[in-house]
Amino acid sequence: MSGDASYDSHPHPQAAAPPPPDRVMPLILHLERDAMPPRSALLEAAASAAVALCCDERSQPGGPWWAEVQPWVAGRIRKVARRARGAHWVAVTELPGVTVERRGAQARALLPWLVAEMPRIVTRLQVGGTDLPPDDAGPPPDGLPVLWLTPRPPMTVGKAAAQVGHATVLLAARLAADGRVTELESWAAGGFRCAVRTASPAHWARLAAGERRDQAWNERDVLLVRDAGFTEVPPGTITVAAHLPP
Repeated sequence: MSGDASYDSHPHPQAAAPPPPDRVMPLILHLERDAMPPRSALLEAAASAAVALCCDERSQPGGPWWAEVQPWVAGRIRKVARRARGAHWVAVTELPGVTVERRGAQARALLPWLVAEMPRIVTRLQVGGTDLPPDDAGPPPDGLPVLWLTPRPPMTVGKAAAQVGHATVLLAARLAADGRVTELESWAAGGFRCAVRTASPAHWARLAAGERRDQAWNERDVLLVRDAGFTEVPPGTITVAAHLPP
């Protein structure tokens, strides 16, 4: 996983062995009927939770989560966001994973199970049906990676949560691959905090500019996430531009 990532579209030549079974990381969004969080805060919690699980010491070689996390990271980093409230939220917090809270919003990243082995409590949760209106979170705080969402096409909160989760996981992998260990360790020490904002059309054009695969990263420290196009957006759509602070 690196750079301008088509995270969900790895070609498999006909002569090659069949790809391994798909694993999916569930991102559980805590959405109570009477206490809806700000959309940007919920997306920030989801983004931090996804990368925190991957970088958790339990996910490292020899750790109890390694067997589930390693093949997922090495393959197609599929995620699906589901919503939970009340007793269902309590139940998913008892499954192995990492919960992050941001500005009163909570999201939990669970281990990337094989699709056929997903726990019943997770498969029962709804994927859609609840969205949150855009909120004005103000300018991004200094010193944090900013995950800029594309202004077009708009995405549901579930789709956006999966995309920002892709962005943070890919960003951590890219920093590690480039030997930028100090930056990665500093980000981890701060709980993988990040800001999620929707770019204006003009700003988005600058963020996503460049024809070469790694041009945005090499020139501007901007990592672009391209979607495989299975849901909501056309294949190849750049959904997130993750910008590291100068």
